[in-house]
Amino acid sequence: MVTSPVRTQGFRRSERLHWPQQKSPPNVSLFALPLVLPATHLFGTDGIRGKAGDFLSADLALHVGFWAGKVLLSLASVPGPVILGQDSRNSSDMLAMALSEGLTLAGLEVWNLGLCPTPSVAYLTGITDAVGGVMISASHNPPEDNGIKFFSSEGTKLPSALQKQIEAGLRAQRGPAILSQVQGESYQRPELLQGYVQSLWRPLQSVDLQGMRIVLDLAWGACVQLAEQVFAQLGAEVICLHDQPDGDRINVNCGSTHLDSLKQAVHQHSADMGFAFDGDADRVMAVDAQGRVVDGDYILYFWGQSLRQAQKLPGDLIVATVMANLGFERAWQQLGGKLVRTKVGDQYVQEEMLSSKAMLGGEQSGHILSHHYSLTGDGMLTALHLASLVRQSGFSLAELVDQSFQTYPQLLRNVRVEDRERRLNWQECDALNNAIALAQAAMGDQGRILVRASGTEPVIRVMVEAADTEVAEYWTSELVSAVKQHLAVA
Repeated sequence: MVTSPVRTQGFRRSERLHWPQQKSPPNVSLFALPLVLPATHLFGTDGIRGKAGDFLSADLALHVGFWAGKVLLSLASVPGPVILGQDSRNSSDMLAMALSEGLTLAGLEVWNLGLCPTPSVAYLTGITDAVGGVMISASHNPPEDNGIKFFSSEGTKLPSALQKQIEAGLRAQRGPAILSQVQGESYQRPELLQGYVQSLWRPLQSVDLQGMRIVLDLAWGACVQLAEQVFAQLGAEVICLHDQPDGDRINVNCGSTHLDSLKQAVHQHSADMGFAFDGDADRVMAVDAQGRVVDGDYILYFWGQSLRQAQKLPGDLIVATVMANLGFERAWQQLGGKLVRTKVGDQYVQEEMLSSKAMLGGEQSGHILSHHYSLTGDGMLTALHLASLVRQSGFSLAELVDQSFQTYPQLLRNVRVEDRERRLNWQECDALNNAIALAQAAMGDQGRILVRASGTEPVIRVMVEAADTEVAEYWTSELVSAVKQHLAVA
């Protein structure tokens, strides 16, 4: 483990975080209060996520912080701090204070970065002697939601086994928790973020983006204080949208899941390309000069080609998820490459990459992992490297898209299912399984169907991919109706 030079900087005790409206930390009696937990797993595919103030309360965050602190301390050979960051949601300050208090009651010191992208927490956790990292964000979810993501001391997502240990502590607690004899303190450390920014520039020192006009949609979220300087430093002319921290509007009709405003701005400013980040900036979607969406499949294809030509892609292997388009898979195979699919979720992509020693992987949604540069998904890093390879190719992004592959029509619909038990156990519904089997038999090898419960939102996702658009539309409609009829009823 490399200790960062910034680790030697002194703490400013005047900046210690305090529990809201209290002169001293909460006492042990708070831990004796009953804690309401869901009957099913607390952790989803990307940490803990839910409606802030309801499911995701300050009380829950306090307890989670305490038990996470106990687990992280048990793994540390030498006690170190926990790196804490947050996005711009209105509830993030409240959850940061509660989590911080729980972590310090467990005996840990907390370094609070404040507003920052998720990958900055992962990076700084990995290069310092921190015992772990925590990010408060619900990623692309609407403003009323929030979430808690944990990172290991290496800067990777906390393994599911350790998440289960945290949850076991929460569920087993019946009386007052046993607090650490030595309680930690929390400090504001936003200056550490410049080390993260330098890490983005370091592998691109020879790259000059001068003459490129790039639009950035920052989604009123976590990267609003960093993204413009990151691109401008490499010479690009940068135009920013939604570039202030706004907890009421984060992800609302903007960012990586709502690309209309980015398309309009790219056209209006005659830009070479545009990038839209999600609320915590760990994923990115691109738009070319013609307004076409360049999603994670295209990014993997272009980056894969570049790495393959440089002989930096072992086995010509890319790891993607079941959502990856068939057009991308077949085009990559025609180049002699290999594509391995996993379940949806960057943690599954990461697990497969580590298992197979793959260096490039990601999701169609724009969550890309390149182990050459980072062990976690990073929207700004991905965008910088895509802009760089476009410059080095001698073609425009639009020309690269024209030369790449034709996607199969792929329709994705979300059906809201509030009943958590019914949603997570949808595979037990015989009527829905019969509808899926009928659709699969009808399409044969000319299409694919994927029905799954979201790990981040209260929805069932229905994806139908087919060579013929009308076929895809028909079976999407049929399956959405089946989900509504058999799962979404009151």
